[in-house]
Amino acid sequence: MKSARLWIAAAVILFIGLVVYSTLGMRKHRVEVCMEFNGQTSCRTAAGETVDRARRAAIDNACATIASGVGDSIACQNKPPVSERRIE
Repeated sequence: MKSARLWIAAAVILFIGLVVYSTLGMRKHRVEVCMEFNGQTSCRTAAGETVDRARRAAIDNACATIASGVGDSIACQNKPPVSERRIE
C-alpha cells in the first residue's frame, strides 16, 4: 500500500515537472511589435519558442485591440508591423 502511494506521488511530481519545463521552454524568444490600422496604433509583447511564433502572437494580440470583426482583424494581421523589437 505504501509502495503504491510512493509511485503515485512520484508520477504526479514528474508530471508537474514536465508541464513546468515544457511551458518555460516555449518562452525562449520575446518580441514587441507595433501595428497601425485605421489610424490606431497598438504595441504588444509576446513570447514563443521561435521568433516567428512570438512575432505572430504579438501581431495577433496588437490587432485584436485595434480591429473589429473578422475582416478587419485579417486585414490588420496581413500588414507589416510599424516597428518590431526583439527582447532578449
